Parts: sequence; structure tokens; C-alpha cells
Amino acid sequence: MITLRRPIKEYEEEARAFKQEFFDKGETTINGSELFDHMDSYDEWLKSVTDNTSPDTVNPSWVVTDTYFAFDDKERIVGIIDLRHELNDFLKDFGNSGYSVRPSERRKGYATQMLGRIIRRAGEIGMERLQLGVERTNEPSVKTITKNGGIYERSFLFEGEEADVYLIDIGKSE
Repeated sequence: MITLRRPIKEYEEEARAFKQEFFDKGETTINGSELFDHMDSYDEWLKSVTDNTSPDTVNPSWVVTDTYFAFDDKERIVGIIDLRHELNDFLKDFGNSGYSVRPSERRKGYATQMLGRIIRRAGEIGMERLQLGVERTNEPSVKTITKNGGIYERSFLFEGEEADVYLIDIGKSE
């Protein structure tokens, strides 16, 4: 069982270990992390994700976004997920949520739990559906999305790879 928590300063050490595990495995992208994978300063990243939670302080090139760490019952960060309240032109294919699970914690159902909780959060803020984009070759993520009620809508090309868009009606998720 996981819990979703907004990033705070006290999570810095665990967050850095989470990020480093991706890099140690040769993975340079952490989906759903609001550029945590590109920023060296945890404090700058924390300010950015905090500012992006409000229409009054959101970066003008972003959309209002809630970002959460997923913690397991041992208080270890096992994943990260975000909820984008709306889509802009850049996000039209990528969708309302991105997520990543720590490499050592994959295939344990965490992504499915994380997305399920984000769907509930989306319903709480009045969203009627979520749109999710996924590379077709990312079978674990496709399964996560379909387990949470995702229905294929259309395809697009992302960096030369086939990718698909799925829709989840908030009232029809698990």
C-alpha cells in the first residue's frame, strides 16, 4: 500500500536517492517529476513544484500541476506522479499525468496504485476525464492505464516512436 505526499524539504535525502537510482540504471528521464531529473538543486525544484500548484504562481509556460511522491509502508519513495489540471498545446499528446516507479520497485503494482489515487484526486478537483499518452513499447505503462479504465483514443509519433493516447472517464476508473 502506498501513500501520495507532496514534496517537502524533509524528503530531500530520500528524493535524491530515488533520483540517483534512475541515473545509476542509465535512465535519464523521470516521467511525472516536473523536471526533477534535470535540476541539481532540490530547493529550486521544490519551489517550482510548489509554485505550480496554484494559478496565481504557476510558471507561465506550465499548467497548474500537483506533484506527489509515492511512499511505501517503509517510508521509502517508490514513485513520483503528477496531475496536470488542464492541457496546453505542448501537453495535448502527453496528457494530464506522468509517472515513474523507482527501477528496483517495478512490477509490484505501485504504478497502478499511484494512477488510481491520481484519478480519485482528479475527481475531487472536478475533472471529468484524464488523458494519458504512452509510448506503445512501454507495455507495463499501457497495462497500468488499461487497469485503471483507460480506453485507446488515438496514436501519435513521439521522437520517432509510435505512442498512444488513452482516456479515462473519472467515474469509470477502479
